Amino acid sequence: MKEIINDIRLSKHFKLSEFLNLKKYPENIPTMQVVANLAYGCHFLLEPARLEVGPIIINSGFRCEAVNRRVGGVKNSQHLLGQAADIRPQNPAQFQRLVDFLKANALTDQLLTGSTWLHISWNPFALPRHYIRIGYYK
Repeated sequence: MKEIINDIRLSKHFKLSEFLNLKKYPENIPTMQVVANLAYGCHFLLEPARLEVGPIIINSGFRCEAVNRRVGGVKNSQHLLGQAADIRPQNPAQFQRLVDFLKANALTDQLLTGSTWLHISWNPFALPRHYIRIGYYK
């Protein structure tokens, strides 16, 4: 199963395996709806952002309920649905450019930043809230 997941492309530059961290959390297997939600985020937010700032590293993507509890995620986390990712640019000098780009994207549902990484969420089934908090994670 893991070999199949490792080969699934969500978009040109992003693979499903980047969003799962199966080496650390082998139980973190997504449903097909979660995969579709991740593909939406890749196509409409992460790929355009990558074109703007270069390669993007996924720190955290989908989390099943057990993983979400283990990492201290909130009960209603969009990570549970495959509608969120914690990311950072490969080149740290591009961080502010990444933040600015995602702030301007009309499909950004939520953008919460730390000093070197950010949480971005999307919702294929609702109008984006466009909730932005710079410096949310201290």
